[in-house]
Amino acid sequence: MKFALIGNQNSGKTTLFNQLTGSSQHVGNFPGVTVERKEGTVRGLKGTTVVDLPGIYSLSAYTPEEVVTRDFLIHGDSDAIINIVDATNIERNLYLTLQVIELNKPMVLALNMMDAVNASGNYIDVVKLEELIGIPVVPIAASKNEGIDELIDAAIGVAEQRRLPKVMDFCTDSVHRAIHSMAHLIEDHAKAAELSLRYAATRLIEGDPPTEETLKLSENERDILSHIVTEMEEECETDREAALADMRYEFIENICAQCVHKHAETKESVRSIKIDNILTHKYLAIPIFIAMMCLVFWLTFSVIGQPLSDLLADGIDLFTVYVDGVFTRFQVNPTIHSLVIDGIFAGVGSVLSFLPLIVVLFFFLSILEDSGYMARVAFIMDKPLRKVGLSGRSFVPMLIGFGCSVPAIMATRTLPSERDRRMTILLTPFMSCTAKLPVYVFLTAAFFPRNRGLIIVSLYVIGILVAIISGLLLKRTVYKGSSVPFIMELPAYRFPSGKTLLLHMWEKAKDFITRAFTVIFIATIIIWLLQSFDFRFNLVEDSAESMLAAIGTFIAPIFAPLGFGNWRASTALITGLTAKEAVVSTFEVLLGNSMTIQELFTPLSAFAFLCFILLYMPCVAAFAAAKRELGSLKGAVLTAAFQTGVAWLVAFLVYNVGRLFIGG
Repeated sequence: MKFALIGNQNSGKTTLFNQLTGSSQHVGNFPGVTVERKEGTVRGLKGTTVVDLPGIYSLSAYTPEEVVTRDFLIHGDSDAIINIVDATNIERNLYLTLQVIELNKPMVLALNMMDAVNASGNYIDVVKLEELIGIPVVPIAASKNEGIDELIDAAIGVAEQRRLPKVMDFCTDSVHRAIHSMAHLIEDHAKAAELSLRYAATRLIEGDPPTEETLKLSENERDILSHIVTEMEEECETDREAALADMRYEFIENICAQCVHKHAETKESVRSIKIDNILTHKYLAIPIFIAMMCLVFWLTFSVIGQPLSDLLADGIDLFTVYVDGVFTRFQVNPTIHSLVIDGIFAGVGSVLSFLPLIVVLFFFLSILEDSGYMARVAFIMDKPLRKVGLSGRSFVPMLIGFGCSVPAIMATRTLPSERDRRMTILLTPFMSCTAKLPVYVFLTAAFFPRNRGLIIVSLYVIGILVAIISGLLLKRTVYKGSSVPFIMELPAYRFPSGKTLLLHMWEKAKDFITRAFTVIFIATIIIWLLQSFDFRFNLVEDSAESMLAAIGTFIAPIFAPLGFGNWRASTALITGLTAKEAVVSTFEVLLGNSMTIQELFTPLSAFAFLCFILLYMPCVAAFAAAKRELGSLKGAVLTAAFQTGVAWLVAFLVYNVGRLFIGG
C-alpha cells in the first residue's frame, strides 16, 4: 500500500511524516522545508509506504513543487491520499482539500494542531465536517503523536475499500452550469486520459494548458470551451480563475459557519502578533536580525563552542601522542608510522577538533528556524533582495547555504522563476557554509587570536556584500528583468522541540564526522603520499622535492598577486575542492613539525586567503548539484568559473589595497 501525504506549507506535514514512518526528516517552522518528495515505510506495517510531497497551496501548477505534487497525485501509484490541514487556519487550508477531492480518489483528512485549537477554547465539530466534505476526518496533534494510530487505521480503511469522496459538487449558479456543461463536452476525453471528470472540467474552466493538451481537444471543442468560459465570466462579472476561487471559498465559509466555533484567537496567534510588532518593525527588523546573528557567533566562538573545541583538540593530541608512543615502542615501519601520525592523525584529527563549533552553531540556528523567526527574516529581506533582482523567496536557499551549499542549491527548485533560480544558484555559494568554518578558525587562531570573532563575522558579511554586488551586476547584464512577486505565510511562533533540536545537531555532527572519515580521510592519505614521494616514487626527505610541490608550484603564480603564491597554499586550495575542511588537514600534513603557518602567510595575506576560501567554487558535490539543477554541464562550469573569478578579484583587492595602508 502507498499513501500520498499532501498539505499546505507549514501545516505540519513533515512532522506527521516523521511520526508515521519513524523517519528523521528535517522539520522546520518555515515554508519550503520539503524540496522534493520523500518516501518512508509506515511503522509496524511492512510494505506500507508514505510519500511526503512538497507543500503547496493549490493544484494550479505555477511552481515546480506544485508540478511535482500534482503529477504524483494524478499519475502516481498511490492507493489513498492523506491530506493534512492546519486546524488553526482551516479556512485557507481547505481550499487545497476541495481541489484534491475533485480528483475523486480515496482520501482522508488529518486535522492537525487540534491541541492548539482546544487550548484556546475553540471547537471544531469533526463529525459535521466529515459529513459536509464527504471524506473521513481524523483530529490529530502530530507534534505530540496524538491521533496518529487512528489516522493510519482510517487511511488503510479508505484504501482497502476504495472509498471515494461522497461530495464532489461545491458550486452553484453560473459556475455550476459552466462546470457541468464542460463535463458533458469532455466526458469521453477525460475517460481516455484516465482523469477525474470533475477535476478535468474545473481545470479547463480555470484555463490550464497541460490539461488541455492531455485531453486532446479538437478545435471545435476549444471554441465551445471558450464560449462556456466567456458566458460564465459575464454572468459572474469576474475572470475565470476568480470565479472558481470564489466558488470554493463560498463553500468553505459555509462549512466553517457550521463546524468551526471560535471564541478567541489561538494563544500562538496572539503571541505571534505581539512579537512581530517588534521583530518585523519597519526600521528595527534588520538591526535586530544582525544583532541576533552576532550573539549567535559570539556564543559559538567565544563562550561555548571554542572551549569545547579546545577540549576535544587536547583529547585528540593526547591520543595521537599515545599512538605515536605505541608505534615507536613496537618499531613500526617509519613510512607507515609517518602515514598514520603525520598524515591521518594530523589531517583528520585537526578537522575533528572543530566538531563542537559546528554543533553549537547549528543548535542556535535551529532555535531561530524552529521558532518561526527565520520565516520573518525571509519576509523582511524581500525588499532588499528585490533591489538585487531577487525576491524574498530566494532567502530560504541562501539561508540554507550557511549550512551547506548542496541542499541550498537543491532548494532553488522551489523558486517559480527560471531567472530567479539561476541567479540564486550563482549567488548562494557566497554564503559561508559550515565546511569553511574550520579554515576560518584555524587561520584566525594563528593570525588574529584577539579578534578572531570579529574576523569570522567580517567574512560572513563580505560573502553577503559580494552576493549583493554580484546580483546588481547580473541584474543589469545577464539576468535582466524583475523578480516574481513573493507571497509567504508567516507561521505562528512556537517553542522549539528539544527532540528536533537534538535531531538537527545530530544530523550536522553525523554529516561532519562522515566527511572527516571518508572524503577528508582519503584526501589526507593522497596528500601525504604526494608530498612524501617524487615522480619516480622515491621517498623524499624534503617535501619541496615531492610530486605535490611540483603540482603546487605550477599553479602558484596564479595566486602570487593575492599574497599567497607558495605551493603549499595553492595545493590546499585544490584539495579544498573535495571538501573545504580538507584545507586544514592539508596544511597540517604539509607543515608537519618543521614549519609553522606563520611562515606561509602574513596577517594580510592570510585574510586575503580566507576571502578566497569564502568565495571560490564550494566543492565537487556543490558543482554536481548545480549541474543537476541547471540541467547542463556548461551552466555548472560557467557558475564555478564566475565564483572563482570573483574570489580571485576580491582577494586581489583585499591584499593590494591593504598593502597601501598597512604594508605586506
